[in-house]
Amino acid sequence: MTKNNEDLRANRNVKIEFYRPEDFKQVYAIGAIGGHSPYDFRIGFYNDSPRAFGDGGDSHVIERRVETEVILTPLAALELSRWLNQHIQDYENMFGPISKVMQVSEKPKVKSSKDSSEIQGYI
Repeated sequence: MTKNNEDLRANRNVKIEFYRPEDFKQVYAIGAIGGHSPYDFRIGFYNDSPRAFGDGGDSHVIERRVETEVILTPLAALELSRWLNQHIQDYENMFGPISKVMQVSEKPKVKSSKDSSEIQGYI
């Protein structure tokens, strides 16, 4: 490569402009569910609402409403993972550890990651 070509490449600037279209909406979510296929990763963001069920009030139903779903290429999912990990680390350095408190009435079932009998987590 000649000196002129190297100078031209070094002087190129790429500017990325972000904008929000008029129909842009933000979604607050308390959790996420999803999975992957060989082609993409899918993450559905949800909120929970309690609902009374039955006459005696002994039983309750939690309505889990999936507000939006994001579909990512494997590369975009990897980049998102790295971005989230960095921001979580920055957050914890600034505010301390994030504690995860879960109230689980039954032990969650653990599936082997080698089980490919179904595509994981598609909504």
